[in-house]
Amino acid sequence: MTASSDGHGTGLCAGRVVIVTGAGRGLGRAHALAFAAEGAKVVVNDLGVGLDGAGGSSPGPARQVVDEIEAAGGEAVAHGGDIATGAGAAGLVAAALDTYGRLDTLVNNAGFLRDRMLVNLDEDDWDAVLRVHLKGHFLTLKHAAAHWRAETEAGRTPAARVINTSSGAGLLGSVGQGNYSAAKAGIVGLTLVAAAEMGRYGVQVNAIAPAARTRMTEQTFAETMAAPEEGTGAFDAMAPENVSPLVVWLGSAASDGVTGRVFEAEAGRITVMEGWRPGPSVDRGARWAPAEAGGATRKLLAEAGTGLPVYGAR
Repeated sequence: MTASSDGHGTGLCAGRVVIVTGAGRGLGRAHALAFAAEGAKVVVNDLGVGLDGAGGSSPGPARQVVDEIEAAGGEAVAHGGDIATGAGAAGLVAAALDTYGRLDTLVNNAGFLRDRMLVNLDEDDWDAVLRVHLKGHFLTLKHAAAHWRAETEAGRTPAARVINTSSGAGLLGSVGQGNYSAAKAGIVGLTLVAAAEMGRYGVQVNAIAPAARTRMTEQTFAETMAAPEEGTGAFDAMAPENVSPLVVWLGSAASDGVTGRVFEAEAGRITVMEGWRPGPSVDRGARWAPAEAGGATRKLLAEAGTGLPVYGAR
């Protein structure tokens, strides 16, 4: 699709400038390296926080990824700003423009977990998770979109791309992750709105729902995410690098015409996710009485069959 199976790039993103948030570890790091391997110049954003969002302002993770890219002959710059603030998001876009003179692709990936059952979920934990996932996506998208709109108005319509990161938890729900699931579902809604609003500026906006081994998943789903034993030669299905080829393609000019879609990416599988669609329906042409509405609803549910599974349920 992009890089060959032996890891050598094909130049799919040559000349493009790409921002990846949360790129110091896990999926973000894999995306940044994959874009660089395809010829992109990469702005590596990472605040250096812990798994729960504590700490931060450490340039270490982002700097290490930049060093890896440069050691392989690529170009990259580190950015340690907080993208869940207006100043941090604006500074991130400015870093791309000031360093490389352009911006072509934004990959929103930053996030962390604070898992609790709803009855034990503190308000601060709710706010913190929605802040980094949902607000962080919104602010970077807002400032990137402002730049691309200005480019279009100046007669330089870009072939711009945004890839947002949702989750199976956002699409199907996940027990013990009410804050995370709500944020990831919100990202899908934001993606659909952004795709509709920003197409006129040459911007395509899509979302992925990845399944891979990261700091967030290797504890929550330890058995599922485990790597195969060394020396077996078995395919490492949960390696984050398996997700990046789709992200790189979506972030390239080759994905022309693909926008407003959600893709699940896991191991060697890519799935086009299909959202809410009308199911069985009945219209009596007048107001229902409550008991009548209930009876009609029971019949509709029987026609509809089983509901959606709950992601992560045990």
